[in-house]
Amino acid sequence: MNTMIVTAETYHIPVLLQESIDGLDIQPDAILVDVTFGGGGHSREILRRLGPKGHLYSFDQDADAEKNIIDDDRFTFVRSNFRYIKNWMRFYGVDHIDGLLADLGVSSHHFDDETRGFSFRFNAPLDMRMNQKAAKTAADVLNEYSEEQLADVFYLYGELKQARRLAALVAKVRQNHRIETTGDLLQLLGNQYCTFDEATGTYQPQPSAKKDLARVFQALRIEVNHEMEALREMLNGAQELLRPGGRLSVITYHSLEDRIVKNVMKTGNAEGRLQQDFFGRSTSPLQPVGKVITPQADEQERNPRSRSAKLRIAEKQ
Repeated sequence: MNTMIVTAETYHIPVLLQESIDGLDIQPDAILVDVTFGGGGHSREILRRLGPKGHLYSFDQDADAEKNIIDDDRFTFVRSNFRYIKNWMRFYGVDHIDGLLADLGVSSHHFDDETRGFSFRFNAPLDMRMNQKAAKTAADVLNEYSEEQLADVFYLYGELKQARRLAALVAKVRQNHRIETTGDLLQLLGNQYCTFDEATGTYQPQPSAKKDLARVFQALRIEVNHEMEALREMLNGAQELLRPGGRLSVITYHSLEDRIVKNVMKTGNAEGRLQQDFFGRSTSPLQPVGKVITPQADEQERNPRSRSAKLRIAEKQ
């Protein structure tokens, strides 16, 4: 396998860069948080707009992201899952913040790193851990979850109609051998999504099935990294930390995370339950700002990852 050389430029191409930073309405002395540091593209733009008294705290749980740390007295890198934002801000003595940026989903670095198992383009161990110190891998999920648990993962996080059939297929195959690699997964999904390529001796995705196959990988990745639970905790923490007038700027890439973000911004909770006071007025601490923003055609052409992106912005009341 090739050794991947990671630089800030190749790690991740920031999506909706100007639009997401504009949404924060940055003041020179603001205290801001970027909960998805990655290659540092969004963080660098935030620092460019901050004055000498401002400060940026950037989170990332992936050790690879530390290679992109910015040398700036106004910058603090936090090696942690963003679900713990409240604890870390308390640790740094920060009671309130003026804005928070989140670029959700998976960075282009993870999809392009053929050793991590995030993509079906490469035959690699079924890892998919954002934090490689975490105990559970995608292979563990496939081999150790009950058939019913697997069906729930595929249905809830992949939104796959054939979730039960897929779970039954996995349960049958793993009786004979452990499912360890992306190649193993493609092989067992052969009748459903793949065909055998005699030239390479490998199973390749059918063009018409790539979307569903991507949903299988998405479901496993979300389960391994507890992404939905972490997102809910982060958004709850953000609501408490934002001072009145503070901004929340969030980029989503699939319907599951977008639904949670939209609900929180409109109602203050992930379930979308509208809460009202005695006079029938909404008690949500956030107010959406403007309409949903999607990338322009030229950005989608330059960066295919951006094609499913949606930017939502809200302000603390």
